[in-house]
Amino acid sequence: MDDASIEEMFEGLGPVGIRRMFGGKGIYRDGLIVAIDLADEILLKADAVSAPLFAAAGARQWSYEGKAGKPVLMPYWSIPDEALDDPESLMTWVRLAFEAALRAEAAKPKTPRRRKPDSGL
Repeated sequence: MDDASIEEMFEGLGPVGIRRMFGGKGIYRDGLIVAIDLADEILLKADAVSAPLFAAAGARQWSYEGKAGKPVLMPYWSIPDEALDDPESLMTWVRLAFEAALRAEAAKPKTPRRRKPDSGL
């Protein structure tokens, strides 16, 4: 998907940044990844709170084949079909993705700031 189309899709969330990554694009809001564009499909970030909603709406979770041949599930889900032609519904799912990104950031351990060594003066 071209960048202008992605920006339009996410405009209700506010301005987004788009960066190339692992054969696709990462879609960011406020420095947090909220979605990826992989093979011209937008996949929205989900977590333990929102993933059941995506599953209930018939969305597919992104996975790839791991080293042992087992699928590795990733925290990104397809956009539910009902939202593809309904901008209002789409924004509901996009906001859920942003909320999942906020929760993921809040759950990260805070690293303490390094103190500069004393100069001895």
